[in-house]
Amino acid sequence: MNEELENELKKLRPVRPSAELISRVERALADAGETGAKIIRPERFRVNWLGLGLGLAAAATFLILARVDFRPTEKTKQTNVSATPSLQQKAAALPNYQATGLTQVVYSKRDEGLVFPRGAEGPSRRVRTAKRETFRWRDRQSGAQLAVSYPTEEVTLIPVSGQ
Repeated sequence: MNEELENELKKLRPVRPSAELISRVERALADAGETGAKIIRPERFRVNWLGLGLGLAAAATFLILARVDFRPTEKTKQTNVSATPSLQQKAAALPNYQATGLTQVVYSKRDEGLVFPRGAEGPSRRVRTAKRETFRWRDRQSGAQLAVSYPTEEVTLIPVSGQ
């Protein structure tokens, strides 16, 4: 039964379109060219060159006027802030001992950016240094040696000049 249906379906052919249908399709295709301009299309993205140019000019002006030179010059001097006493002060506290050495091992050096200290003429760059210091002393009479090692943290203020 399926074979019979398949054979009948194979024999079927589509009906020829009428002349009226063909003429209506031809008229619709001819009219489509005229109405193409009347279709509303979304606007494409356009770059606002004036706004972009003004923004870049403002940014360049700002960078030129606000340029800060972070390299220290001969005029600038470094200010060291430290809570540890100097080697000479420690040696003076031990009358029979003579200072024989100092070792400093820097573990980290971190730039903390610009700061504006009170009483300063301009901004300064704060640099924090973490290190371990080892002092060595030797007793002049007995030859005994003493070594003291401890961590230190040093904060350095480096003045910067804006040009």
